[in-house]
Amino acid sequence: KRKKWCDWSWGTIIWTSIGWSVSVGLGLLCCIYVATLHENDLWFSNIKEVEREISFRTECGLYYSYYKQMLQAPSVQEGLSELIHDNLTESKRTINLLQRMNIYQEVFLSILYRLLPIQSYLEPVYFYIYTVFSLQAVYVIALYLTAWLLSGSWLAGTLTGIWYILNRVDTTRVEFTISLRENWSLPFLALQVTTITCYLRPQLTVMVWLMYVTTFCFCLTWQFNQFILLVQAFIIYTLDCADFLTTTQVTTLYLVQVSGLLSVWLLQFCNSMILGSLVLSFIVAAILLQSGLKTGSLLVRLGKMLLHSAMVLLLAFTINYLAKKALQLRSDEHIFKFIKSKFALGPTRDFDASLYLCEEAFGLLPLDTLERLAGTLLLYPYIITLLLLSGMLAVAALQNLSSAEERKGSGDGRPVAFRPDVAYNLLHTLFYGLLAFSTMRMKYIWTGHMCAVAAYGVCGTELWTLLLNTLRCNTKVLVRAHNCTSSCRHLLDCFLSYVFWPKVMEELSELREFYDPDTVELMTWISTKTPKQAVFAGSMQLLAGIKLCTGRVLTNHPHYEDKDLRERTRQVYQVYARRSPEEVYDILRAAGADYVVLENSICYERRHRRGCRLRDLLDLANGHIMDGPGENDLDLVPATHPRFCEAVKMDTAAYNALFTRTFQNKTFHVYRIKKKRKKSTKGSSEPSVTQ
Repeated sequence: KRKKWCDWSWGTIIWTSIGWSVSVGLGLLCCIYVATLHENDLWFSNIKEVEREISFRTECGLYYSYYKQMLQAPSVQEGLSELIHDNLTESKRTINLLQRMNIYQEVFLSILYRLLPIQSYLEPVYFYIYTVFSLQAVYVIALYLTAWLLSGSWLAGTLTGIWYILNRVDTTRVEFTISLRENWSLPFLALQVTTITCYLRPQLTVMVWLMYVTTFCFCLTWQFNQFILLVQAFIIYTLDCADFLTTTQVTTLYLVQVSGLLSVWLLQFCNSMILGSLVLSFIVAAILLQSGLKTGSLLVRLGKMLLHSAMVLLLAFTINYLAKKALQLRSDEHIFKFIKSKFALGPTRDFDASLYLCEEAFGLLPLDTLERLAGTLLLYPYIITLLLLSGMLAVAALQNLSSAEERKGSGDGRPVAFRPDVAYNLLHTLFYGLLAFSTMRMKYIWTGHMCAVAAYGVCGTELWTLLLNTLRCNTKVLVRAHNCTSSCRHLLDCFLSYVFWPKVMEELSELREFYDPDTVELMTWISTKTPKQAVFAGSMQLLAGIKLCTGRVLTNHPHYEDKDLRERTRQVYQVYARRSPEEVYDILRAAGADYVVLENSICYERRHRRGCRLRDLLDLANGHIMDGPGENDLDLVPATHPRFCEAVKMDTAAYNALFTRTFQNKTFHVYRIKKKRKKSTKGSSEPSVTQ
């Protein structure tokens, strides 16, 4: 019978209210936890402003710089105009940052900070980081609600929140990479999964709007949205083929994805990268070829599925190829180069692909991750739940496929063998789990949801009832199993809290302090000793910090989603290759650079293995033999010039004629790039320079 609000007892209302209160409490606990870790690790409240800004490492500094830029603008309108017509991020180019980058969150926060009466007692940087930490609370609450919806008990949500916090090392890295786009977007992805789970249960109309809002927020805050949604589209397609969803549900979910992407496309000034995304092509192909699958016997339907899948993929790739040709889109080709190289399907010397492949974050998931997850008793119930649900899903899928004709003839509805919301969450954890194993950086999408699935396995009585029914156990056994399950989840919550709480408190008691005097010295020198319009060349990571701390113009930066920028970065990085001073000089002047910053940590790098050091990647791309002992490909040849970053420090005439050292410490060497005088005679072979 349908349960009405008036049928709810006071006990049910109180129990539900407690569940909501616990979800908020766990969310706030996680928020306070990561905020305290951030403070303890950097002593953020007591360090200088320049040190705070330097702590926004790599691309984090670039994103935060636009928040700072918006606040420093005389008005919101002028700040937006500066972002739309930006000529500081890439020298000699004017770009639309709102089109190129996903920085609407920085714009929104800067406007909100201006409007709220908090300027007198809350610094802008704290407003920013507290907002990101608060999103962690939203993340935990979303996972909590997903587990609650799946299991029917908020105790599963409690277990989810506890597991998420205890496995912080593998579920989030927000405390030291605050501005990363994933820290903004993953909470909205978790909310989207919650709304989908709710939609697939009672199919409430309001859920469609909530799904759209959460999908839109997720897409707006992360440039990799199209690849994450592509995996989700594969999940929806699989559920459709196995007859777990109705045609209306499938179409609705597809249209929610398309609507979210197109809304972001409009906000990002018709960003062609979205229109040329593979997920849009796949959805169009899946919808066009949707009919005619759900008829016939088991073998006929399996044959149809295989043929249909091949046709959908072929049509999707065709549409995508034509769209990219029409849009002349090449912005995302580095992602596909990376995928090809990762699975040995393409060239291994491509500089862009190798730059990704050599980073640990883009490698396979390390086995010690599983050891840590097992140490908090998360992995074991997750694997058991995964195996049980996968077996039930396979049986239910075969039942759906084989009984389609009988259901059609008798007029009965679909057999309730496997809930569609459970099926969606199972495939979600399977598909994103495979993605996490292939690329370690993507594990943060998987591990959070993993907590919810494992908690459902422990607390979901429906799962155990289905299992015991399959084993043909009697009613008494079912009642005892239900009581045992209720006791076990209480005991597990208490056990985890008792065993791991002291470790959490010990971690919170560790105090450190930010210490990077060489970078502080460099930023101070740039701010005080160089012109405000000076253009700096160097590594992507360092230049992002220079942009934030000094506001100087950059030649390149870490946001890699532009083909021309990738090519310029490869050219600027020739300062770490074996090139002549004249070649390096011409490259830097072509990029408009006035200064170049050389880093000893790159020039003499030892962090990566041979073949993955930046200088090795440049040597391979240039066809030169790599440094140090080891094998080289036969087609590589010795370079005719010494490595620039080493040779320029020798102060020989050939280098001094073009470069002047203006700053140095133990880590950095800064050289001013001289301007050539006009040649007095056409026959002059040696360039004369100004001092």
